[in-house]
Amino acid sequence: MPDLQASVDTPPVWFAAGYPLRAHNTFGFDVRARFACRVESEADLVAAIRDPRARGLRTLVLGGGSNIVLTRDFDGLVLLVALAGKRVAREDEHAWYVEAAAGENWHEFVAWTLAAGMPGLENLALIPGTVGAAPIQNIGAYGLEMAERCVSVRAIELASGAPVEFDAAACRFGYRDSFFKREGRERFVITSVTFRLPKLWQPNAGYADLAREIEQRNAGVALHARAVFDAVVAVRRAKLPDPLELGNAGSFFKNPVIDAPQFDALIMREPQIVSYRQADGRVKLAAGWMIDRCGWKGRALRAAAVHERQALVLVNRGGATGADILELAQAIQRDVLARFGVELEQEPISL
Repeated sequence: MPDLQASVDTPPVWFAAGYPLRAHNTFGFDVRARFACRVESEADLVAAIRDPRARGLRTLVLGGGSNIVLTRDFDGLVLLVALAGKRVAREDEHAWYVEAAAGENWHEFVAWTLAAGMPGLENLALIPGTVGAAPIQNIGAYGLEMAERCVSVRAIELASGAPVEFDAAACRFGYRDSFFKREGRERFVITSVTFRLPKLWQPNAGYADLAREIEQRNAGVALHARAVFDAVVAVRRAKLPDPLELGNAGSFFKNPVIDAPQFDALIMREPQIVSYRQADGRVKLAAGWMIDRCGWKGRALRAAAVHERQALVLVNRGGATGADILELAQAIQRDVLARFGVELEQEPISL
């Protein structure tokens, strides 16, 4: 795992001024950074933020760049997180505790845990991005959130260069939200995450499209974690575009959660609305369904478009700017608010 002294004698790699970021954001926006530095260890990170070139500059952290809309060139220092490594930190009779470095590819990490016989993350397969980005967004899919498996997060405080350990409570996880996305934004750089994977495995296959895929693939066969993983991959590939082929950041909007009285009034007007009752009495609405009903699926605004198979996904058809994507998003938000009285909140960070 990354060690603060691991590369103390080897300076981090700085790139030429005006470094292109097109390959470092999944929308494929053609923007540049004033400076960029590749970070392969915590020592690299500390050296970068203490470098005279970084003095007074704003800092942007990029891993896979799968949750950001870059609207312009970045007049600051971009830290390209490439910390690598994963290990079983410890285990007891109930669980494995697995630590992974922030630069590890998330999907490949999930596959590695399954190959090592440690299930528990299979519902989060094929989510783009890195391990370090997962706590920021509290990634989730098919009935599981990363917060349910996270034990702790290790980060470096930019102001001091000191390492800080956050337990799960300190991360303040919420629906697609965390301390690192709000109060901790631009204050800390995540370097590793530790997960608890229970040895008593229980399948989580309640979502209808996932259940159908599992039934088609495994009819009459005892369900196992790899089968869930394979089904999640198949469903996601059928519904979502590959960022390497069509620029996107996955789901662009959160599924809104509204109070029961508001839902009761809404369902009188929209009896077919897709909804999910929550444990606290509120109701989660399917944002994609509402966007589709507003007629946006497949529509475009210049080179920015709504994907034809999944209305939650906005795509760059080639040559779109971050401003184009945001203009499209705002038009969708206005229409959904006008018809349903519900405000959609975007998931990716805009910069």
